[in-house]
Amino acid sequence: MLAHTQVLTFHGIGDPAVPVTPAERNYYVTVETFRRTIARLSDLERQHGVSIEVTFDDGNLSDIATGLPALTDAGRIGRFFVLAGRIDTEGFLSAGQMREIAAAGSVIGSHGHDHVDWRNLDEAGFQREFYDARKKIEDTVGLPVTEAAIPFGAFDRNVLHRLKDAGYSRIYTSTPGLAYGSSWFCPRWSPTASFDPDTDIAPRLSMKQKLKSSLYSLARRGRYRI
Repeated sequence: MLAHTQVLTFHGIGDPAVPVTPAERNYYVTVETFRRTIARLSDLERQHGVSIEVTFDDGNLSDIATGLPALTDAGRIGRFFVLAGRIDTEGFLSAGQMREIAAAGSVIGSHGHDHVDWRNLDEAGFQREFYDARKKIEDTVGLPVTEAAIPFGAFDRNVLHRLKDAGYSRIYTSTPGLAYGSSWFCPRWSPTASFDPDTDIAPRLSMKQKLKSSLYSLARRGRYRI
């Protein structure tokens, strides 16, 4: 069976609620673009024989202002990866908003605590980012947190094996390509400001991409022993 799940990652929608760097701003799409994307997904799935998932990183306010309503209108759920250290801070999701997202049927996952490169962590850092952050998010939403998204998509074998040891059931990266629906390691694609759902998604769903992604999945298992 070939990899056939395309996971999209959105970081911000519309105008940022707080100042961001130019690099961060490049990962914000317009409200119109986001809504048009969600409206296109079902047709793309049927046309290309794929599944398309929608995820959100960082816990920006646009997740609740635009992201969740568009998904709800389309009868879809999303995965929202929040930073424990930003809960209830200006420009980011509040505890109540996180519970609202979970109550709507979407998944709340962990993006860590402070948005740092996990490859550089010491033992105290791993405790804070993998365990303490998860506990804080679980206490906030009142539900288990079983999935994590890696900040910057930056990982090595040590990071992956520590995530395994921490008991996460699935991890999401910024590695390009399609995923297997049940795989522990899940590649994703992050649309940028110039993204157009009418032209940019379909080329990533071709048979060539399915074959390529499937081969990469096998290679990763050997390289990282996952």
